[in-house]
Amino acid sequence: MPFAIRTLAYLFALCTLCACTTSPIDLKREGILHDNLFTQPSKPIDANEIFALSNEMQAFLQSDLRKDVLNKGLKQGLYEALGRRSQMRIEYDAAYTKTASETFRTRSGNCLSLVIMTAAFAKNMGIAVNYQDVYTDELWSRMGDLQFSTGHVNIVLGKRLESFSGLRVGRDFSNEESLIVDFQPSSDLQQQQATPIGEQRIVAMFMNNRAAELLSQHDNNAAYWHAREALLHDPDFMSALNTLGVVYQQNGNLAEAEAVFRRALAQDGKNANAMHNLIAVLNKQERKQEAQLLAAELQRIQPRPPFYFLNLGIEAMNKADYRAAKNLFNKELARNPHYHEVHFWMASAHAKLGEVKEAQEQLQLAKENSLTRKQEDIYSAKLEKIKSTSLR
Repeated sequence: MPFAIRTLAYLFALCTLCACTTSPIDLKREGILHDNLFTQPSKPIDANEIFALSNEMQAFLQSDLRKDVLNKGLKQGLYEALGRRSQMRIEYDAAYTKTASETFRTRSGNCLSLVIMTAAFAKNMGIAVNYQDVYTDELWSRMGDLQFSTGHVNIVLGKRLESFSGLRVGRDFSNEESLIVDFQPSSDLQQQQATPIGEQRIVAMFMNNRAAELLSQHDNNAAYWHAREALLHDPDFMSALNTLGVVYQQNGNLAEAEAVFRRALAQDGKNANAMHNLIAVLNKQERKQEAQLLAAELQRIQPRPPFYFLNLGIEAMNKADYRAAKNLFNKELARNPHYHEVHFWMASAHAKLGEVKEAQEQLQLAKENSLTRKQEDIYSAKLEKIKSTSLR
C-alpha cells in the first residue's frame, strides 16, 4: 500500500470521549450554526427514534425477557437476558452508531449503541438508568482523511449490585444495589474510573458519531444536521463543536470552520484536535505565518501526534527497510496496542522478512481487534491466504 502525506481532520467519534468546558456556548448569539449553507434533510432528525422499541423488541420483552424477569427480578432478569448469547448473540461492531432497534435487529453495535439498546429496554421495564463516561487511555483509529479519537461509555441500572462485562461477571461491593452493564470484554469493572453523564450527553454522542460517520462517507450535508443536533442537545459538548468545524472545513466553508475551531480553543487552549484542524484551515487560506506559529504551539503540546510511528513505519516499508519498519510498528503498538491497522502492517513487515509464523500471529491480532465485520472478513481472508501459502 503506497503511503502519502495527507491533510487529516481530527474528530471524536465511535464511543466518543467527553471534554470539559469552561463556559457554555450560546449557539444563537455566537453564530455557530449556519443552516443556510446546507440543504434541509429530506427526513427530519428525530432524537426520539434513538431509544424507541421496535415491534420485535416489544415481543422480546413480553416473551424471553418476561420469563427472566419473573424468575430473577427486574434488573437481574435484564442482566441475564443481555448476557445470554444463545438468546441475544450480541457482537461488537463499530461500523456505525445504531439506534436501539437497529442494534437489536442486527444483534451488533459499538459500545454506545449497546448502551442505548440496554437503556431502551430498562426504561420500558421501569428500571432506573444512569450513564457513565469511562476513562480510557487515548485510542485512535482512522478512515481516509479522518482520524477518530475513541472512548468508552457504559450503563448502570439502579444501584450497584453486580458488574457485567461481556460474559464475565465480577462483584462490586461498594454499593450492593446496582448493576453495571458493559459490553467491552476487556473492561476491568472493579478498576474503572468513570464520570456520570446525563442522557442529553448520550444523545449528543449519538448525533456526533453519526455526523463523523457521514463525514467519512463525504456526505457533508447530512453530517452538518447531525452535528447541529448534537450541539442543540448539549451545547457544551466539545467533541460535537470540533466535528461541526470539520463539517464546515470539508464543505469549503473556511471562515465558518475557523470561527468554530477558535471557539473551541477559547474554551480549551490546549485542545490539540481543534488546533490541528485550525492549522489546516489557515494553510488553505494561505495564512502560512499564522499556521506556522500555531503548529509550533501544537508541537509543544503534542510532539508525537496520533499514528506518528505507524506513518514512519509505512515510509520505511515503502523504502524496503523492513527491520526498521518493525521497530517503528512496535513503538506504535506500545501507544495503541489494540489497533488493527498496526498489527496488519507488522504482519506485512514479518512477511517481507520471511517470518511466516510471526506474520500469522499479527494477522490474527488484526482480526481480533477489528472494529467492523468487514475488517474482520478482510483479515480472515489474508490469514487464510498466508496459511495456505506456508503449507505449500
